[in-house]
Amino acid sequence: MSASKQAPMTLDEPVSVTIGRDLRQVADKLRVVLLPINTAEGNETTLNKLREWDLWGPLLVCLLLSLTLSGTAPGDSASLVFAAVFVIVWCGASVVSINAQLLGGTISFFQSICILGYCVFPLTVSAIACLIMSFIWKNFLIKLALVGVGFVWSTRASVVFMGNVIKEERKVLAVFPVFFFYTFIAWMIMLQ
Repeated sequence: MSASKQAPMTLDEPVSVTIGRDLRQVADKLRVVLLPINTAEGNETTLNKLREWDLWGPLLVCLLLSLTLSGTAPGDSASLVFAAVFVIVWCGASVVSINAQLLGGTISFFQSICILGYCVFPLTVSAIACLIMSFIWKNFLIKLALVGVGFVWSTRASVVFMGNVIKEERKVLAVFPVFFFYTFIAWMIMLQ
């Protein structure tokens, strides 16, 4: 096999090239989560893209959410809020992933963690929008609307993905914990 057809050696490339490639992959997966397609062809393309799981994107989304919520925490509780959000996101995604595995899901544990982590992004955007809105105008109904949109978007994206990897008769059992997971995160955003 010629050298031009071999896979590139990532150990020989500059760090900036590796980071750039990884950030492009994270952006592609975020785009897939933000615009989930619920057709047979679109779902297959989406699932193929997400089968190449990574934990960089979910880590960045989780860190952004943790920083946003800890930045609005009262007094000395910022580090506690940061840790709580971080633990809740990763433990919640793990519990939902284990549940999907026990229900006979066709994706691996880490693929499920990856999907659930990326699907937290709409809630993260809602938290940032609530933070910006709190500087302009404090209104509970606007905050509720922003978080509600993020919650519905996150849940919808997760259900599209999880629904395709779980058998039809077990779909409700797989989606129910997803609903609770995002409800708890939305509740934490509403408290801040």
